[in-house]
This record gives sequence, structure tokens and C-alpha cells, in this order.
Amino acid sequence: MFFLRPGRLGAALRPLCVSSLLVLLSLGISRPARAAEITGQVVDASGRALPRAYVQVIVDLRGAGVFTDESGRFVLNVDPSIGCRLEASLTGFETTAVPCGRETQIMLPVAPVHENVIVSATRTDVPTSQAGASATVFTAGDLARLQKPLLADLLASTPGAMLIRNGGPGTVTSLFVRGGESNYNKVLLDGVPLNEPGGTFYLNNLTTENLDRVEIVRGAYSSLFGSDAMASVIQLVTKRPDRGSSQPQVSGQIDGGTYGTLHTTASVSGAAGPFDYGFAGARFDSDNRVPNSALTNNTLSANLGVALNDTASLRFIGRAEREHVGTPGQTAFGRPDLDAFFERHDGVASIQFDQRSSPTFHQRASYSLASSYQQSTDLTTDPPFTAMYQGRVALFQSSDFLNDSANRLHRHHADYQADVRLASDSKAGDQLLTILGDWDGERVTAINRRTSVDTPNSRDNYGVAVQEQMLWRRVFVTAGGRVERNESFGTAFVPRGTIVYVAHQRSPQFGETLIKASAGTGVKEPTLLQSFSVSSFFLGNPDLKPERSRSAEVGIEQRFAADRAKVELTYFNNRFSDVIQLITTNPATFEAKYFNTGVTRGRGLELTAEAAPVRFLRARAGYTMLDGKVVESAIPGDTVFGLGHELFRRPRHSGSVGATVTWQRITGDLSGMFVGKFVDSDFGLFSPSFSENPGHSVWDTRVSVVVTRQLTALLTIENLTNRDYSEPLGYQPLLRTIRVGARVGF
Repeated sequence: MFFLRPGRLGAALRPLCVSSLLVLLSLGISRPARAAEITGQVVDASGRALPRAYVQVIVDLRGAGVFTDESGRFVLNVDPSIGCRLEASLTGFETTAVPCGRETQIMLPVAPVHENVIVSATRTDVPTSQAGASATVFTAGDLARLQKPLLADLLASTPGAMLIRNGGPGTVTSLFVRGGESNYNKVLLDGVPLNEPGGTFYLNNLTTENLDRVEIVRGAYSSLFGSDAMASVIQLVTKRPDRGSSQPQVSGQIDGGTYGTLHTTASVSGAAGPFDYGFAGARFDSDNRVPNSALTNNTLSANLGVALNDTASLRFIGRAEREHVGTPGQTAFGRPDLDAFFERHDGVASIQFDQRSSPTFHQRASYSLASSYQQSTDLTTDPPFTAMYQGRVALFQSSDFLNDSANRLHRHHADYQADVRLASDSKAGDQLLTILGDWDGERVTAINRRTSVDTPNSRDNYGVAVQEQMLWRRVFVTAGGRVERNESFGTAFVPRGTIVYVAHQRSPQFGETLIKASAGTGVKEPTLLQSFSVSSFFLGNPDLKPERSRSAEVGIEQRFAADRAKVELTYFNNRFSDVIQLITTNPATFEAKYFNTGVTRGRGLELTAEAAPVRFLRARAGYTMLDGKVVESAIPGDTVFGLGHELFRRPRHSGSVGATVTWQRITGDLSGMFVGKFVDSDFGLFSPSFSENPGHSVWDTRVSVVVTRQLTALLTIENLTNRDYSEPLGYQPLLRTIRVGARVGF
């Protein structure tokens, strides 16, 4: 049972938020057009706006320029009648020059190794080359090519990340980034936080359906997102309808194969006048590898928008995931549990207001509700058994433990953000000030279904942040900080800063050279279990301090051969302090309590490379070396979590490679992932005990063939070499899995 006092209202923050809003609204007055100026927009080949592209006007070989804003627009104070030309450039795109005009659109073709625009690094649209962040972006094209229905499988190839799944798809799935714990990742859907209180988020059944892109930025980002953004931020961006099409667009897919796998999707989207709409549904079924491990997962998604006028819009986003999966346990050790199961129902709904009242002022506000119901049930006692694994026999029998519990979570979230362009000229550079405020109302009910006892808990958190982005032709600087008021641990200040320097501009002989550096801090509230549990076996501690992180990185990015290749090397250094650990207080009775005792570090190197040497071939590779250690521990002699030991389930070496070939109507993709040995444990079940996992490698391949304009045939083979391994120890993933199917679109 848990107990938490009702939330305080954070009245001290209200005057600051209100006064900031009034100041910003007063700044958002439309600027009158000047008599002699050039205006326009920079877009890519699809018509999508390109923010922070550099546009300069060239007269007699001399030029002055500005950066485009978030909508890709620019204003240059030059009379177009004097005869001049405009040149637009952005890393990852081909530089383009056009004659001057009163209103000009400049289209930049993508370079062979192209650039991505992300929002997670600054809460504004920023090209990755200017963000100073270690970021991985999976675009809509990547999602269609890779054909991975579950998000976890997509994230597994991210540099610095380690994915752990307890068996087949749908079972407990955790992500560790750069040595951080699995609850150090902030997970967002279109800006809506999905984490449980305390940062917990399991990737069991979250899918890639109806997503336009997936972003993951590595490092501490509590300066923008508050509690839980200790090691990374993962943001899912929902597809928006194509307003350029006059007819509704309908698409669907069906594929299936090994293990009784069946994957079906359907979607419709369109626009009419000021309204646009998009609806999608999907279902994924798999019997999985062992008895009582079958998965059924349903996904529904909606994106509805209305333009209120030329400058303002409202948008509703909704998403629901419903999962049922059997949980047979560590079947590599012995017989499966034949009746235990896990059920999860997740739902998210948000309403967002967006307004750009002038070229210098942009504001947005939103309210959202994320809900989750999670049930774990085992009502039948299976007979005990003696575990056996790789020739070793367990010291004692394993027994079944009956359980029927659930958690119901509701997370209210409201935020306001204002972006003010303070300057935009060749001398002062481009300066964008962001001021934002967030509120999270966390409501959790722990349910013991066997005793019909419900225990409610609540927590209210507030945060205000300020960030300034300063751009010059060869230098990009971002600096900011946040004051987080948390009902559990009080007040914390978390800053962050980045700098990117263009050491060498693009030339015919050599590509662009970028040097980047960043540093920041993170903070994470305790889980409700850690704070308020009354069980003597894991007694809560209401006086727990927040866990904290300090992250820093420095890196270099080099482009080659007219943007046909790119290599990036990054050194990172993370320190995680006040780590919460469960400490045994009475060995005779197994009583234990949570304390802030631990300090860990995660430092190392990330090396990534991309190449497109010829038009039909693209290759990619990534490697991570992680030096993760326990620096301080309340249990220094422990064989797994003791002082000086390598971090649990975080390998020292990991990496991925891949290549995509496109030839006429055929696209083929081959990808491989390897995980080196890492610390794991059987927790004393065997003698001698297992304390290391040998690691593994897995290869996947995918082929698509465009049969007609409306029909594409699909083939997916996962675990191509039929590799059998255990991750973590005792749990068995799928062997070779083959799916065939088709995608249609009208």
C-alpha cells in the first residue's frame, strides 16, 4: 500500500508564468513590411519547410544573409530591383541559387547523405547539424523500409543503446542508454509524456504504426523536459495528413508467417477546407516461441486539425494500444508457466493550440491526458521444478507465486511555450528566445485484485524553463535552464548548453567539418513504490532525494566526397548520482528499504558512418564502446552490483551495420546488430552462479517489390541465421522469423 499527501499548487511559480506570458504577448506584434526587402521560403523537394537554412543575397560577389525561421521563411532588407541573386544552403542539402524577387521560393534538393530536422533537442525545429546533440532519427521512409511493427526493434540499432527483452515480442522490454538505468529515458508522443511516475516506461507493445518519424537524443535533457530526461529523450511524431492532395488517401497492409504471425494495418487521411484528418488502425498477433507466450496487440491512432485563421490552428491527437501476452517465465531454465499473463491498455489524448502571430513571435499551448492500465495475473499453481541450464543444476527448486495485481495511471500534462525572435541579421546573427512552463498531475492507483484493495497516490510537478539559441554563419550556440518544482523532492535547477563550430565549410575538395560540444544535468523523481511502499520487503522512503545525472560530450562530424559520405565520432561522459537502491536492513527476515546510496558512470565512444557512393546503394554503421562502472555502492561486496563492477546488462561493446540497395522496382535491405558480453545474473539460482551473458549477433533482411503503382509485395526475414541466444539469462527470443505480405495504397 502507498500513501502520498495531496499535491501543493506551486503558487510561487504562477506570477512568473503570468508575467512572462504578458511580456511575450506584447512582443508578438506584427512587424510592418519595409519598402525595399526580399521575402521568401526555403523548402525541400517535397515542399516541407526547412528551418535555419542560411539565405544570403549576393551583389557584386559580396553578400549578407539570414537564417530561415521555423516555417522556412526569410526576410532580407535589399531592394530586388538592383539586380542580385539569392543563395540558400543547409548541411545535408545541395546549395541552390536563384534570381532575386519580391517573394521567392527556394527548393533545396537533398544531398546523397541528407540532413534531418528534429524538435526534441530544443523543443523547436532544428537541423541535427546545428543542434549540437547526439541524435538518431528514423524517418517515414525508414519506417516503411525497415518494416518493424514494434518500436523496441527499431530503437535496438541506436548507438549507445542496449535493448533487453524478456523473451518474445510483447514481454517486458527495457532500454538502457549510455550507461543509464532503464527509467532514465523520457518518452514523448507529440510532446505528451508517457512515462509512469519515476520514469518507468516499458517498450513492450508500443508500435511504429501511423508515425511520421521517431527521434532519440542522447544525454541529459531535464532542462527542457523536467524529471526523467536523465540519459535520453525518445519522441514519436504522428503522421499528419497531406493537405496537398485533393482526394482522401487510403492504404493498408497485411503480412504474416512464422510463429503464426499476422500483421494488418489500415489508414485513411485527407483534407477539406480548413479541416484535415487522419485515422489508422493496426493489429499484430504472434504465437511466439514457447507455450503461453502468444501476443495480441491492437493500435488505434487519430490526428485531426482545423485552421482557425491564417496564423492559428487547433489539433487533436489520440492513440491507443491494447496488449495481451502470456508470460511463461525463464523457459531456458525449465518448464513454462502455463497460465500467467500480462495485459496492458494505454491511451493518449491531447489538444494543441498553435499560433504564429508574426514573423517574430510563435506560441503554442496544449493539454493532454495519458492513461495506462496494467494487469499481471497468475492464479494457478504450477508444480515446482528444478532448473537446469548449460549443464548446471539449480541449488533449489523453483516454485510458482500466485499474483493478481494491477496499476491504473492517469497523467495530466499542460504546457505553454513561446518563441520570440530577438534578432535576425548578418551582424547580430539569429537569436531565438524560448520561455516555457509545464505542469504534470500524476495519479496512480495500485490495485490488489485478490483482496479488492485499491491504494491511490498522487503527485503534482511544475517547471519553468528559458532557452536562447544564437546562430551565426559558422557558430551555433544553445543555452538554457529549468527550475523544476517536484512535490516529492522539492526544487531543482537543471541547466544545459551546446555549441557547434563549422571548422571547415563545404568545398569541392572536402566536405563540411563540424565540431560540437554539450553539457547538461538531469533529474529524476523516485517511483511511488520507492517513496511510499509499506511492505517490509521493499519499504518505501519518503525522504528520498532525486536521482541526478551530469552529462558531457564532445564530437566531430566530417563529410566527404560531395556529401556522399559522413563520419561522426563522439566522446561522452555521464555520471549518475544519488542512485536509489534497495538495501537489506534485516538479513534474518529479508526486510529491506530504499536509500540514495549509489553512484555510477557511463563514459565511452560512439562512432557512426553513412555512405551513398552510388545512386542505388546506401550503407550505414555504428559502434559504441561503453566504460560503465559502479563508483559508489552501499553493497560493495555484491557480485553483481558491488563497487567497481561493470554496469548490469550494459555491454562494453555493441554496434550495427546495414545496407540498402534500390534497383528499379526492387528495394533490398540487410542489417546486422552485435552485442558483446555483459554482466548478467541468475541471482543465486545455480552453483557456480552465472554472472555473464556472452552476447550475440542477429541479422535481418527485407525486400519490397513495387508490382504496380498501388501494390507493393513484401518479404521480411528476422534472425536470418537462426541464432539461439538468451537475453537476459533464461529468456528465449524468437528464432528465424519469415513474414510475407503486401501493401496497397490509393
